[in-house]
Amino acid sequence: MKLREYQQAAVDAVYAHLRNRDDNPVAVLPTGAGKSLVLAKIASDAVGQWNGRVLILAHVKELLEQNADKVRRLCPDINVGLYSAGLKKRDTNTPVLVAGIQSIYRRACDLDPFDLIIVDEAHLISKKGDGMYRQFLADCKVINPNVRVIGLTATPFRLDSGMICSPDHFLNSICYEIGIKELIGDGYLSPLVSKAGINRADFSGVHVRAGEFIASEVEQLAGDEALVSAACAEMVELTADRRAVLIFASSVAHGRQVVETLRSQHGIDCGFVTGETPADERDELLARFRGDAPTSLLETEPLGFLCNVNVLTTGFDAPRVDCVVMLRPTMSPGLLYQCVGRGFRLHPDKQNCLVLDFGGNIERHGPIDQIKPKEKASRPDQEPPAKECEKCHTLVACGYANCPECGHPFPPPEREAHDAKASEAGVLSGEVTDTDYEVQDTIYRIHQKRGADEDAPRCLRVDYMIGLEKWQSEFICIEHSGYARRKAETWWNERCLDPCPTTAEEAMDIAVSGLLAGPTSITVRSISGQRYDQIIKQTLGEQPHEALEEAPF
Repeated sequence: MKLREYQQAAVDAVYAHLRNRDDNPVAVLPTGAGKSLVLAKIASDAVGQWNGRVLILAHVKELLEQNADKVRRLCPDINVGLYSAGLKKRDTNTPVLVAGIQSIYRRACDLDPFDLIIVDEAHLISKKGDGMYRQFLADCKVINPNVRVIGLTATPFRLDSGMICSPDHFLNSICYEIGIKELIGDGYLSPLVSKAGINRADFSGVHVRAGEFIASEVEQLAGDEALVSAACAEMVELTADRRAVLIFASSVAHGRQVVETLRSQHGIDCGFVTGETPADERDELLARFRGDAPTSLLETEPLGFLCNVNVLTTGFDAPRVDCVVMLRPTMSPGLLYQCVGRGFRLHPDKQNCLVLDFGGNIERHGPIDQIKPKEKASRPDQEPPAKECEKCHTLVACGYANCPECGHPFPPPEREAHDAKASEAGVLSGEVTDTDYEVQDTIYRIHQKRGADEDAPRCLRVDYMIGLEKWQSEFICIEHSGYARRKAETWWNERCLDPCPTTAEEAMDIAVSGLLAGPTSITVRSISGQRYDQIIKQTLGEQPHEALEEAPF
């Protein structure tokens, strides 16, 4: 079995690290890139070339079976053992031992020393506390102070503590990393396409506990009957040409609701897997969904839809998955990556994998190929207790979106001036999405860059209301020179009979006098991974036929 070029590069980087440093490396490869083959190569070399003894650790039985199979296929002369309660195996003395951490973490002293420990899904090792991995690795270090640990992962960070590598951790430095887009470009991973769900719950008011949304609040929102019905209808419509749709629900109750809605309203047989699903039933459902059902199930209808709750995030290998549906929100960038990663693998019957995000997760965390842990936010500055309506000058509480006296909409806060988001977010950086919006209202203001000198050029800021609590802004550089000024003049001449003014105040006076043609609709371009959206097209209303009677200039 020959390694791909990047897999061999990862192996070489691990060896170089072990030779030249006395700490422990991590190799980062995306889901579907073949981490099992990399660790199999390292394990077989350690035994065959250096007469060492190797332990491969993982946390789910699917990974244990995959890893053991890869070592056996790569080097059939090496005796590979399994230690897993779930697999009913208790091997202990083999040169290569593949073990489940739950079964082995208290038994380091029963297994004889290891020279090398390879941890699959290494981001599961906590950087603090006394979890299973830390307890076991500490015991192994006592038995053999020279044991080396190698980590393999697709996401080298944890929600609770950031990057998994540090000087005082069992894992100390990333020695190799390759990205999703590079492997997609080279034809090793499936291309991803995305579309945000239209029928989404608003999770902005859900509270966070221990770094994740509170499950009961999410379930109450996501389980709204009308929302589930609409989301399922949209899902069915968008997946008409898909063969294997994997759904992530927010809770067991929510998952059952989704499965029943797909059955009763659309005639779709959707499998359902949770942590409580009996092993035999789970294996049958997964086999039908993967398309590799045993002979005894050949007459059973294959599954095109499979819904799960916190189960099929790691270790689940189903290359035919060509659509991943996130019906749940998450604050964890790693969990989002693992869910979407179920669609990375190649399959002859699929051209790409569609990602349907009903939880606003890609907008929350950014494109999958640029995902990283966020710095813990410091306490934001408190908003002022009230704000003034610029139309009727009523003083109202800051929470109002519209003035309760005259109905005038308040513009978005200054700090969000450039932060308007299109309704669809690209799952990969660089993905371009153009979205048309009707303009419901237009507000004009004078804008000066924060921290600029008092005599710095100012702009006419135009805020377009394009939905409930949704705005898109543009900045017309009235007081600038050069290209920015010429662009402002072109913008102005399309909207007004008066010549383009030279100051922002003059432009503001004309605008609020109703002498500018406003757009009836705009097209907003969102490029995934870029901070600001851009207006690329506007459909203007009729240009006013009168000029300002007393032009200020």
